[in-house]
Formats: sequence, C-alpha cells, structure tokens
Amino acid sequence: MAIGAGSSEVLGALDRAKTQWYHFTTIIIAGMGFFTDAYDLFCISTVARLLGRLYYFDPNSHKPGVLPPNVSAAVNGVALCGTFCGQLYFGWLGDRLGRKRVYGYTLVLMIITSLASGLSFGSSAKGVMSTMCFFRFWLGFGIGGDYPLSATIMSEYANQKTRGAFIAAVFAMQGIGIVAGATMSIIVSSIFRRAYPSPAFEINEIASTPPQADYVWRIIFMFGALPAIVTFYYRMQMPETARYTALVIKNNRRAAQEMGRVLQVQFDTIVDTPMEYHRVKEFGLFSKRFMKRHGIELLGCTSTWFLLDVAFYSQNLFQKDIFTSVGWLPPQKTMSALEEVFKVSRAQALIALCSTVPGYWFTVATIDIVGRWIIQLGGFFFMTLFMFMLTFMYHDLRGDPCGDGKYCGGSHVAFLVLYALTFFFANFGPNATTFIIPAELFPARLRSTCHGISAAAGKAGAIVGAFGFLYAAQGKTPSSRDKGYPNGIGIKNAFLLLSVINLSGFFCTFLLPETKGRSLEDLSGENDEDQRDLHHIVTDHGMKQPWNLAVHPV
Repeated sequence: MAIGAGSSEVLGALDRAKTQWYHFTTIIIAGMGFFTDAYDLFCISTVARLLGRLYYFDPNSHKPGVLPPNVSAAVNGVALCGTFCGQLYFGWLGDRLGRKRVYGYTLVLMIITSLASGLSFGSSAKGVMSTMCFFRFWLGFGIGGDYPLSATIMSEYANQKTRGAFIAAVFAMQGIGIVAGATMSIIVSSIFRRAYPSPAFEINEIASTPPQADYVWRIIFMFGALPAIVTFYYRMQMPETARYTALVIKNNRRAAQEMGRVLQVQFDTIVDTPMEYHRVKEFGLFSKRFMKRHGIELLGCTSTWFLLDVAFYSQNLFQKDIFTSVGWLPPQKTMSALEEVFKVSRAQALIALCSTVPGYWFTVATIDIVGRWIIQLGGFFFMTLFMFMLTFMYHDLRGDPCGDGKYCGGSHVAFLVLYALTFFFANFGPNATTFIIPAELFPARLRSTCHGISAAAGKAGAIVGAFGFLYAAQGKTPSSRDKGYPNGIGIKNAFLLLSVINLSGFFCTFLLPETKGRSLEDLSGENDEDQRDLHHIVTDHGMKQPWNLAVHPV
C-alpha cells in the first residue's frame, strides 16, 4: 500500500506526538475489554469443582462429584473455541469495516452472553451444562474480537517511542482480570459460607453442598458483564484511528480532523492524494507478494503464540489440580463445596498476584528499552528452565503420599516458587510479546486480520492445552486420577512435555524481527512500497510533481 504525502504528514505527527492523557484513556478503554476477557475465561477454574459437586454427585461412590471428562473438557474449552472463531472473524471485519465500527459489537456480545451464562436454563446436569457451554461459546466469540481490535487500535494510536509499553499496558489488564475473577470467587463463596454453614464432605456428604451453592457460580459468571457495561459508552465515543482512515479509507483530511479532536498534534499541511495513486494495485493476504514480504513473519507470530498458549492455558486452567498434586490444597472430602471454592480461588489469586501480574508490568516498564525480541526469547528460555527443574525435581519437591491424598516431606514452598516463576516469565516474556508484535508488523489494511490469525493460532494452542492437559495430567493408577478418566502420563511427565513445548517456542522466536523504535509503516514495508509506486506513477503519467495539488493549512 502506498503512502501519500498527506498520509505521511498525519502518520509522522502521530509517531512524534508526546504522550498525552488520551493515550492513557485509550489504554483504560481497551484494557477493560481485556480485564473482562481474562475474568470470563479464567473464572471457570475457580468453580469447576463446584459444578461437579452440584450436578454430578453419585451417592454410591462416597466421593465428591466431579465433572465427567467430556463435560469438563467442554466447560473448560468451549469458550476458547469461541475465542478462536471470534479472533478470525472480527480480525477480518476490523479491516473491512474499520476498527471503531466493529469495536462496540464485541462488548455487546460479551455483556449479553456473560449474563446468559449465569442464567443457564433448567436444573438437570444436561440442561445446565448444555446451555452454559452454548453461551460461553458466544462469550468467547466476543472475547476473540477484542484481541485483534484492541491491539490494532492501540498500536495505531500510539507514538513511536512508547508504542510497546502502551500495547503491553492494554494486555496487562488481563492479569488484573485473572485476579479479579479469583477475588470475586473468594468474596461470593465467603458470603455464602457465612450465610449457609456446611460440614466437610467426609462428615455429611449431602449437607456439604447446600442447594444455595448453585447461586455462587451464577453470580461469579454474571459479574463479568459489569466492566463491559461500564466501558461500552466510552468505547463507542472513540474516533477511528488515523492510520485506518488515511491508509485504508485514504481520507487524509478526515484522519487529521479526528486525531485533532483527541490528540494535541499539529499538522502543517494536509494534501489530498492523486487518483492515480489510489489505483496502485495492493497485494492481498493470499498473494505471493504478501508471502514474500510477510510470510515468515506471520509464521513466526502464529507458531510462537500457539506454543506459548499450549503451556500458558494448561497451567492456568488446571492450577487447582496442580495445587492438589503437591498438597497445597487439602483433599476434596475434607472440605465443603463452598470451602473448596474459597481455597481454590485463594490459591489462584496468590499465584496471580505474586507472579502473573508483576510479569505483565515488568514488560510494560522495559519493552521499549530492552525490545520485544529479547523479552520473548528470555521468557521462553526461563519458562523452559523452570519447567525442566519442576520435572526432574518433582518427587523430591512434592514429597511422598502419606494417606488421605496428602504428601509428606518434600518442599512445597520451593515447588510453588518455581511454578510461580514460570508464570512470571510467561508474562515478562512471550505472553505479552506475542500479543504486541503482530500489531506492528503488517500493513494497515491487513493488520487486524493478521493479528486475528496470530491470536487464533494461540487459541488453537490453548484448546490443545485445555483438552490435552486435562487427560495428560491424570495418573497411571486409579487412585491418582479423577473418576471417569483414562490413564494419563501424570503431572511430572506433563511438565516435561510443556518444557519441550516452551523450548520449541524459544527457537521459533528467531523467525521474528525486532520492532522496537521503528514506525509501523517501516515495519510493514509500506514506506518502501510508497517509493516504488511513486516511481511508477511518475513514469506512467509523466508527472513532474506527483503531489500537484492544493495545500490546505490546518
């Protein structure tokens, strides 16, 4: 895509613009979408065991109810499947209709489906789970749209110097959303524990799960609609990005006017682009020219995001199983249903506060200093290192079984520190950079689409992690696996597999360039095309001055 003189003036002014209040406003508006995304995607892990107790308790088993393998896979993975589809669809739509026009649709869908997920119909297990999965699929569809649109909007609003930090700050809201989901689960379960005291399962199997516990997971799910509702008005007031207006719509004057409303930028001249320049042939996503210019970069974005999400979502969605395996959570039968929600949520919140959230903000603070490539490479390296350590020290750190699902000996604190460090370097590493880099590399007319493809590759990895780790982490003996599950490879070998996946991500990072300190148009090659296409216009039309049009002062 060629860049006209007027476009260059607008885009240059944006790249040089000082950091202003509207930049921070945009971070909050876009970031609240990611807050909601993370809340909705990860709060399921705090209530999954409660759902098993409520709807799949078998009195003859004398064990707390658990979600059957197929139901657990569906409950954990269906939102990810919806996210995968939404990233592809809304990514494409964002390039076709504009970022701002599509941006509000995703929030509306998230609001409706968050509420509907908590109002799942019926009282039977089949009815509740079926409708919950239906609405969580469409919730994921809306969440999926937020990825390419938020990243693209923030990258196109940001100035060149601090672009990485701005995009990373939007993504960092995901960590706060994870903490919020766990915190909300702690609050709601605590309120219901006080209102409806209940004994541990081993004392009274029926009374350990009071009927009122059914409201707990519904309230937690429905609360996810609140931040989206608060954000909706402000998101609809955002103007279209100047880069989309200037480079895709090709209206330089309108781009300048829209940016002038929200940013204190000064345009010396605005020049309309010649019609001959508009007719320059633009290459498409499936063209040989795109593959030659951006094929390796797209492969690098998709492969690293895929591999990262296999590991990241495996660890996030099944923290409760990992905590139980090292004895940090007591056996299910020693707790009531509401007590279990509280303790699972507390453990998840502690891990997020101590490792996940700091990792995000370390990225924000350093990404425009250190660079994207080094942070991603280092993140994958340390994730691999700590996973290998967990693998080979697993039994020493966990201790030996000593009855009632407990483990004696070992060093549980050391285990959890190493486990937390993998989260820290995931977020001070590829979990942030895989989101940032695709928003910088590709041409404006394909930027949202390519980011959507990259993000969808990541969600494909998350689906593999969510479904695969669920089975892989099961033990090889009946006593070490959940009811209804086939033999797995165990937690230790699952860690080894994740180590290899992280190592693969390290090597795939070499497919990507460093994007720090360069303009979006330089990175996408649009400036190079500008010079080449200018030559063709001058040659074909005999134009001594390719911009032979009136200059309009602003």
